Amino acid sequence: MSNSSEYTHVYINGEARQVSAATVAELIVELGMQDKRLAVELDEMLVPKSKHAVTPLYEQAKIEIIQAVGGG
Repeated sequence: MSNSSEYTHVYINGEARQVSAATVAELIVELGMQDKRLAVELDEMLVPKSKHAVTPLYEQAKIEIIQAVGGG
């Protein structure tokens, strides 16, 4: 298997990246953000947390990940 088929080329918060994740949920784990409160957009559409595990990533996808920050 060639390297090009092992990775998907995506944009995360505007930065070009190669990821091995196949879904939004796998991407969050790959980025080490699984314990964070996040909002995820895929090509300008909000992806509910309940759909992270079944939402596939694809070539040139534009992903925005926003981390909720609390405090006062």
